[in-house]
Order: sequence, then structure tokens, then C-alpha cells
Amino acid sequence: MTSLTLAAAVALSACSTTSPDVVQRGDAQRLSQIQDATVLSTRPVTVDGTQSGIGGAAGGVTGAIAGSSVGGRREGAVVGVIGAVAGAVIGNAIERSATKEDAQEIIVQLRNGERRAIVQAKGAEAFNSGDPVVLVTTGGKTRVQRAPAVQPAPAASNG
Repeated sequence: MTSLTLAAAVALSACSTTSPDVVQRGDAQRLSQIQDATVLSTRPVTVDGTQSGIGGAAGGVTGAIAGSSVGGRREGAVVGVIGAVAGAVIGNAIERSATKEDAQEIIVQLRNGERRAIVQAKGAEAFNSGDPVVLVTTGGKTRVQRAPAVQPAPAASNG
């Protein structure tokens, strides 16, 4: 019973992420807004897992099938219903656990003095207080990344 539900939950977890290192297909080749900022603080947080219903449905079907094979016709029907309910509860819990992510809340200060807080999954970059960063906003979603080094413009030759 659990293996089918677990497989569904794992498949779901691969589809859903808040990782700053993963760009959604719809965000590719879109112009993003960039804001310069400085990290004020970070703290670890957890992004709660989702419950789309797929884990519960898979668990419920699996529990119903397993339960209906117990005993005779009447007992099988009763145990099948109990198995369906138990499977759905277990399936929802597995899906929620499989889609939970370790993340960080990053509080930044923009150049104009305004402050913002962004929660994103832990990515390849670690941030410390005072780090220069950019906020990249695409399609209403914002991620924080280390600010690229600014190269001075080449001097114009007057010659």
C-alpha cells in the first residue's frame, strides 16, 4: 500500500520546488526585473509540503484494493472502506512530507532604504549579512542571488 503512495508523492516532489537554482519552463526567455540590495539577515525555515490530493487518492485506492481482499464478501467490503480511509490519510501524510523543503528567509535592504523578506529553498549560494545581492523578479516570483561583479566601463579614447 505504501509503495504506490510513496511513488506518487516522490513524483510530485520532483515537480514542485522553490529552489533558486531551478527556473520554471514558463520563466525561460522572459525579461526579469532586477533590484540591487544588501543582505541584512538570514534564517533557516521550512516550506511546508503540499497536499494536492494525489497522495491521498493513490493511498485510498491502494488501501481499498488491499482491504477488499480480506475475508469474505461482506468483511472485504468493510475492510476495503477502512483500508481506503487509512490509505488516504497515510498517502496525504507521505505526500506532504515528500514535498517539504528546507529553505531560508533572507531579509534585504534595497538601495532606497526599503526592506524586503524573501523565502526561497536553499540553493548553491549562501548569504551573509552585508553581502551585495540582486532580487530577480520574473512572473511575480522573486529570487535572491549574489550580485555579479560590476566591471567599469572602458574609458572613451579621445584620439
